[in-house]
Amino acid sequence: MISDHICGQRFTRKEHLNSHARTHTGEKPFSCSVCGQTFTQKGSLNSHARTHTGEKPFSCSVCGQTFTHKGSLNSHARTHTGENTFSCSVCGKRFTEKGSLKIHTRTHTGEKPFSCSVCGKAFSHKQVLQIHITTHTGEKPFSCSVCGQGFTDKGNLKKHTRTHTGEKPFSCSVCGQGFTDKGNLKIHTRTHTGEKPFSCSVCGQTFTEKGKLKRHTRTHTGEKPFSCSVCGKAFSHKQVLQIHTRTHTGEKPFSCSVCGQTFTEKGKLKRHTRTHTGEKPFSCSVCGKRFKERESLKIHTRIHTGEKPFSCSVCCQRFTHKQSLKMHTRTHTGEKPFACSVCGKTFTEKGNLKIHTRIHNGEKTGKLN
Repeated sequence: MISDHICGQRFTRKEHLNSHARTHTGEKPFSCSVCGQTFTQKGSLNSHARTHTGEKPFSCSVCGQTFTHKGSLNSHARTHTGENTFSCSVCGKRFTEKGSLKIHTRTHTGEKPFSCSVCGKAFSHKQVLQIHITTHTGEKPFSCSVCGQGFTDKGNLKKHTRTHTGEKPFSCSVCGQGFTDKGNLKIHTRTHTGEKPFSCSVCGQTFTEKGKLKRHTRTHTGEKPFSCSVCGKAFSHKQVLQIHTRTHTGEKPFSCSVCGQTFTEKGKLKRHTRTHTGEKPFSCSVCGKRFKERESLKIHTRIHTGEKPFSCSVCCQRFTHKQSLKMHTRTHTGEKPFACSVCGKTFTEKGNLKIHTRIHNGEKTGKLN
């Protein structure tokens, strides 16, 4: 047996010791003739070379799937046998690969061994760091063969491709709804289970998605990280900025299939469609009255609860509607923003102006103050 004088590890053959010694010296004598990447072992170079040639010499005897590495085949084989060799000592979760267990363990320890050399941000996965680095370099090495859109990682390209093919390989076992992304299926499943694993540390509100919690947190911090390049207005949500940008471009990408009317937001189109279908999906749990919009139901519910969330900063009078407060405020300010185009008389409410206009049109009307 031959021992390594640095770490004491023992080997039966000298060439194995020499190969191991490079882990200490950092020497990488084997380089790829295609991309120049270097390796400590000839075997690693041979495996890497297959990423260029596309060669996959290891095939599964059960399903025929092929692999570039023998180790990948061994891991895959366990999906057929159901063997989960490696288990977590903390939570008991089992894994087919030792590397997967090692990465999982970091969810318990909080260890983030991979840090960005540009901004210092740390990550628990090497692959996530590699993807993050592209946010600094702007590199998007994976492009869609259909529309040419570029992506920072292969996984995102794969998911994007499904928007062209319409493939939805992940389906809900409860309602059968299909999804292009496994993560979206996981989030959807919570609508059945009621699970909301992400909670706000300030107010305790819970959410089904980490992204929703992150956006909610900004209501406490006041953070608005997304700003308009045209007018400088800042927003807490990226999607709201995208919608706002259309006020400058005039873009209305969502059109009604019935009447052709166009909208800046998908949600507005959805609400508009109900004017054609007559659908009222939101019903009051107290009296059963139905509404086309969730917000209308919310306002209606206050009739039953007596809630008046909007209060006047001058006299403290409270109102169930924000618009009612706005009109009331004018009794203090004296503001009359609605003017008659005929005689110039002004009013605090648009409705009163409309009634007044009938005087000029020769229509009968009640007296206005």
